[in-house]
Amino acid sequence: MWHPADVANSPSGDSVTDRIVRVLETFTPTRTVQTASEVGRRAGLPSSTAHRVVSDLVSAGLLDRDGEGRLSVGLRLWELATRSSHALRVRQAAMPAMERVQARVREHTQLAILEQDEALFLERLSDPDAGANITRIAGRLPLHATSSGLVLLAFADSDVQERVLARPLRRLTSATPTDPATVRRKLAEVRSLGHAIAPGYIEEVSTGVAVPVRDRISGATAALSVVLPREAPTALALEELHRAAREVEAALAGDS
Repeated sequence: MWHPADVANSPSGDSVTDRIVRVLETFTPTRTVQTASEVGRRAGLPSSTAHRVVSDLVSAGLLDRDGEGRLSVGLRLWELATRSSHALRVRQAAMPAMERVQARVREHTQLAILEQDEALFLERLSDPDAGANITRIAGRLPLHATSSGLVLLAFADSDVQERVLARPLRRLTSATPTDPATVRRKLAEVRSLGHAIAPGYIEEVSTGVAVPVRDRISGATAALSVVLPREAPTALALEELHRAAREVEAALAGDS
């Protein structure tokens, strides 16, 4: 059971919800199994508090504990997260079109949405012979450094753009744009062309190309992208992505 007194007595003033979020955020696409002590250390919680929060989350089915006491994210959390989820709806609408793009282009085909000023990737389809790609499903990447992110940022509200561009822009490769003025020009180009091309922005050896999936008020519900080898032609990928985006838009409109 939760202990309300612990919240009131917390030196940092954090709430039960804060602690739950901090515990769950210690799990990543590459760190899927941890001990309670590791969770506590990474969440910045005292050992007794961490073990109590973990125990309650296990009891609720939000975390699973195996026979050796190691923890992983529980299916109950996935179940709750996907109920009436906008992200799930977008993914379901996009999958048939993404599969057609993948069959034609035979590289990495991806779907991303804007989430807390980052590009959150909902799906990735990959060919066994495709080139390098650091994207993971449920992984996040910076908006200024990815083709998907540039599309999402270009069609986002102005306050989102200003907030992102007011922060230091991290350089991931020698080609990553980190000057706000340069990124603004790139965003204007994306809006004008209706797509983004990002050669070497996230990895030196790759070029990302992306198009928006538009909503009814001309923003971007999502971004569809393909990751190509750095010097590969982009015309076929863009043609297939634009066609796929129209299909997804029609599917979402018919679903609403």
